Amino acid sequence: MENFTADIVIIGSGPSGQKAAIQATKLGKKVIVVEREAAPGGACLFSGTIPSKTFREAVVDLTRFYERQFEGSDQIFPKVTIDELNKRLNSVIFEERNIIVRQFKKNNIQFIQGSARFENQNTLIVVDSDFRLKYQIKADYFIIATGSNPRNPSDVPFDREVILDSTTLLGIGKVPKSMIVLGGGVIGSEYASFFSALGTEVTVIDRKEHMLPMLDAEIGIHLQTALTDIGLKFKGKKEPIEIARHENHAYVRFKDGTALEADVLLYALGRTANVEALHLENTGIKVDPKGYIPVNALFQTNIPHIYAVGDVIGGPCLASTSMEQGRLAARHACGVQTHHFPTFYPIGIYTIPEISSCGYTEEELKSWGFHYEVGRAHFYEIARSHIAGSSSGLFKILFHSETLEILGIHVIGRNATEVVHIGQMAISLRAHLDYFIDHVFNYPTYAEGYRIAALNGVNKIKFKK
Repeated sequence: MENFTADIVIIGSGPSGQKAAIQATKLGKKVIVVEREAAPGGACLFSGTIPSKTFREAVVDLTRFYERQFEGSDQIFPKVTIDELNKRLNSVIFEERNIIVRQFKKNNIQFIQGSARFENQNTLIVVDSDFRLKYQIKADYFIIATGSNPRNPSDVPFDREVILDSTTLLGIGKVPKSMIVLGGGVIGSEYASFFSALGTEVTVIDRKEHMLPMLDAEIGIHLQTALTDIGLKFKGKKEPIEIARHENHAYVRFKDGTALEADVLLYALGRTANVEALHLENTGIKVDPKGYIPVNALFQTNIPHIYAVGDVIGGPCLASTSMEQGRLAARHACGVQTHHFPTFYPIGIYTIPEISSCGYTEEELKSWGFHYEVGRAHFYEIARSHIAGSSSGLFKILFHSETLEILGIHVIGRNATEVVHIGQMAISLRAHLDYFIDHVFNYPTYAEGYRIAALNGVNKIKFKK
């Protein structure tokens, strides 16, 4: 067994762990990162964000998805194989992994492979895959960044072939003819749209009335309509009571007595925090009823020198927010000036079409009794959209009907996750609607949707007066 000491030890090398480590080394601290896998990157790189978004981009490109509007529905488009998709996916993972490795070396971050567990509040034990003791590490501060895994209930017969979660789905050998997706949240909706675009008959099942219920309702309905247009089926208010494999098919029986069969089933009903192997009981840290680690606004646990960031503390569970949580935790641990986590940040959902939003939803403003108005710009009004072959989409701006202050931005359509940042800046600067009206936008661009939506909104106010 080797013994090490460090100023800060970070457990996990996903987005939050990476940014915490780099920030701490930039502030002159000796940093050790402990990671269960052989290379840094975490689930985000190897089974989560990067693979799923690469998969999406490959599906859109290889199926010539946006050319369909020009060629017509009777045109025969290329059939894409899993091998073709995996070739691109593996290439991106390889490049991203190399970048992270270079960043660690450049910043003198010591990387240790193994499974970490706390021996006490100031000491970590690291074991290998056979549970043989490899290292003992003592440090002044610890940052837990161990992420999450797909929820795998014991009564669901996962088999990596027919009954799958979002990690094992990427390992299937061929594009299935039919698929059941249990869960209309972010992960379920994303993969459902990818496979629909590939030509798979996809049925999404959820207890809620529509997909992505956390969204502004109009945007959620717009998504469901767009997905229906490419063949996806959605069945809401249904609860599974039995999931089984019948020969080479997935079978689901529901509480209402109905049943469905398909080639494969994706179980996408939540994720669980990776805390079991940490032996938190040796530190005095207790998880909440949902299994997440509670933290304060500075990402400290109830043991002040132990921090936790990313998926392991619960929502919003985005790579982007996890990165900033890791950076802020490291700054506080290093004793330098920091700030609280931002109130507003964009949410990106990479369905086909993609969605991004920042600020309040219309439902929230209604419930609080706000005087608000809505400005809209449909993608069919935007020349850039027609040029690119994607006329489905919507810009939606929520603003105060008296002061005209911008309260929320919601975009669905091509490049939504890129253009949302213009709206994010407007909200953070407490800009008013004329911010978009009084500026000239490049033409033709998607971004000019802001100006079209703002003019639509201000005309409603003038008409009321």
